[in-house]
Amino acid sequence: MRWALVKVCLAVTTMVVVAFAVPLGLVVEEMARDRAFAGAEREAAAVAPALSITTDRDELEKVVASAGVDSGVAVHLPADGGRAALDIGRQRAAARDIRAVRRLGRASTTAVPGGSALLQPVAFGSGAIAVVEVYVPESAMTHGVGTAWAVLAAVGLALVVGSVAVADRLGVRMVRPARRLVEGARDLGEGKLGARVREEGPTELRLAAVAFNSMADQVVQLLANERELAADLSHRLRTPLTVLRLNAASLGAGPAAEQTRAAVAQLEREVDTIIRTAREAKPQTAAAGPGAGCDAAEVVRERMEFWSALAEDEGRKWRVAGVDRPVRIPVARADLAAGLDALLGNVFRHTAEGTAFAVDVHNGDDAVIVLVSDAGPGIPDPEAAMARGRGSGTTGSTGLGLDIVRRLAESTGGDVRIGSSVLGGAEVRIWFQLDPRKPAGRRQRGGDRRRRPCRLVSTFNRPRSLP
Repeated sequence: MRWALVKVCLAVTTMVVVAFAVPLGLVVEEMARDRAFAGAEREAAAVAPALSITTDRDELEKVVASAGVDSGVAVHLPADGGRAALDIGRQRAAARDIRAVRRLGRASTTAVPGGSALLQPVAFGSGAIAVVEVYVPESAMTHGVGTAWAVLAAVGLALVVGSVAVADRLGVRMVRPARRLVEGARDLGEGKLGARVREEGPTELRLAAVAFNSMADQVVQLLANERELAADLSHRLRTPLTVLRLNAASLGAGPAAEQTRAAVAQLEREVDTIIRTAREAKPQTAAAGPGAGCDAAEVVRERMEFWSALAEDEGRKWRVAGVDRPVRIPVARADLAAGLDALLGNVFRHTAEGTAFAVDVHNGDDAVIVLVSDAGPGIPDPEAAMARGRGSGTTGSTGLGLDIVRRLAESTGGDVRIGSSVLGGAEVRIWFQLDPRKPAGRRQRGGDRRRRPCRLVSTFNRPRSLP
C-alpha cells in the first residue's frame, strides 16, 4: 500500500510537471526569438532615417558601420533615376526574398545559413523602395533558453522528489496503523487475547482500531462467561456424583463393583479438572516444551484395561498392539485418555454386543498414529461424522467425541481420518505430529494428506488375529 501510493503520486506529479514545464519552456523559446527579432527591428529602424536623407554610398557605409561590425546590417538600394542598384554590407538573404519584400512593401523574415534575416522595406520620395537587412544569428534566438530549460527541469525534479517524500510519509502514516491492525488480528486469532491496537492514524484506520479493540474485549468477556458457565455446570455434577459414589461404595466386593467405583472416581477427577481448567483459563491440550506430553503406549494400555472388563461382559473380542515400548507424544495424558475413551465409548455405544474392536499404535520418525477400529457397520458419511454437533447420524450420536479427538490431533499439527478397517467396520486414524513447532508437519482438514511415512502406511491394514 505504501509503495502503491508512492507510485501513484510519482506518476501524477510527473504528469503535472510535464504538462506545465513543456509549454512554459516553449514560451521561453518563443520569447527569446521575439527578443532577438525585436533587437533586429531596432537596428533596422536606426538605419531608415539615414536612407530618407541621403542615398550617397559613402554616407550609407558610415551609417552601416556605426551599427557595429558584428551587427549584420546591410542596405540594398534599387536602381533609381539612372542610378545603378547598390548593396552596402554583407548580403545573406536570397535576391528573390529581397525582391519579394520590395514588391509587397512589408517586413519579412527569412532563413539564412547560421540563423535568420530580417528584411525591412524603406520607401523613398521617388517611390523606390530600399531594403534594410539585419542578420539574426541562431545563438541570439536561443540565448537563455538552455538556462531556462535547466531551471524548469530542476524545479520539476524538486517537485517530483518532494511529492514522493510527502507520499512516502503519508503512506507510512497509513501503512503502520494498518500493519498493526493486521498483526493484532493475527495475534488474536492465535489465541493471544491480550492483543490490542493503538488507536491512531487516519480516521478510517483509527475507527477500525477502535472497533477491533472493542471486539477483542467482547471476545475476552464471552470466553470468561463461557468458562464460568462451564465451571458452574460442572460444579452441579458434584451432588449426583457424591450420591453415585456412596451407592458404589455399598456394592460390596467383586470385579463389577471395583470397576464401578473406579469409574466414579475417574469421573470425579475429570469434573475437578474441568472446573480448575475453566477457572484458571489455561489450555490443557497441547504440551509445551521439549519432553512434555505423555506415553501413548501406557495410556492405551491403561484405558484398554478399563474397557476390557465391559468388553468381556458383552462378549466382545479385542486386541491392542504397538504398546510394548514407550511412545512419547506432545499431548497431555488426561486429554489423550479422554480422546481414547470417546472413541472406545463410541464403539460400545454404536455397535452391537459381541462386535470386535482393536487399538493399534504405530511409532514413526516424525509422527505417531493411533488406530481405533471395529467390526461394526462402519460410518457411511465420514465428513458428516467429523462435523461438530452432527455425529454419525445414529441415535445418541452428537459428534462431540470425534471433534474432541480432531482438535487434540490438530493441536500437534496432525489430523484425524475415518475409513474402513480390516475388521469390516469403521477405522479412526489419529495422526500426532511429534514436533508441533515444525510448520511443514501441519495439515489442515481437507488438505493434502499424501505425505506419510511409507513404513507406517504399510502396516495400517495388515490383518491380525483377535484373541
